[in-house]
Amino acid sequence: MTTPRRALIVIDVQNEYVTGDLPIEYPPVDVSLANIGRAIDAAQAASVPVVVVQNLAPATSPIFATGSEGAALHDVVASRKHDHEITKSLPSAFTGTDLADWLAQHQIDTLTVTGYMTHNCDASTINHAVHAGLAVEFLHDATGSVPYANSAGFASAEDIHRVFCVVLQSRFAAVASTDQWIDALSAGKPLERDSIYASNQKARTMQASAAAMV
Repeated sequence: MTTPRRALIVIDVQNEYVTGDLPIEYPPVDVSLANIGRAIDAAQAASVPVVVVQNLAPATSPIFATGSEGAALHDVVASRKHDHEITKSLPSAFTGTDLADWLAQHQIDTLTVTGYMTHNCDASTINHAVHAGLAVEFLHDATGSVPYANSAGFASAEDIHRVFCVVLQSRFAAVASTDQWIDALSAGKPLERDSIYASNQKARTMQASAAAMV
């Protein structure tokens, strides 16, 4: 089993999600912030490079306006050292940035994703990374979601986060807790991944068992 050549990417851990107009609701933001800090500390202790990403919007935007307090990096990230910094204006941290080139230069084969939001910039970056041939890890307790209501319906932050984690684990990333990742990091091992087929078979078995009990 080959030891992963990891980089930890910390996506958009900005004040907007904590004290601004887009507060993370699930997992609780104090939990995710603490785990983001732990992940950065563990990465640095293991000589795993840390990439910090910051989303910036035009000055007229209601959220992440360039130069605003909401757009600033949260102190959990701003107070810690990192190896590379990226600014972006679209969901994927790869689009319009030098991330792909930087990862290639450092011979990274596994991208560990933390930060916000699970269903938006995290998922977009994860999908982009998989299409680029990288293995991906996603720390489900070092990320988070907000609720949505629009013409398609309503979804709570917990529902959005849970469903995206299940879908990501089925094909796109190894989804794990920060504790599990730190253990894998210490052991030099990859995290367990799943597949679409296996995930569907498990679901069908669970459904059949539930139906038989009715």
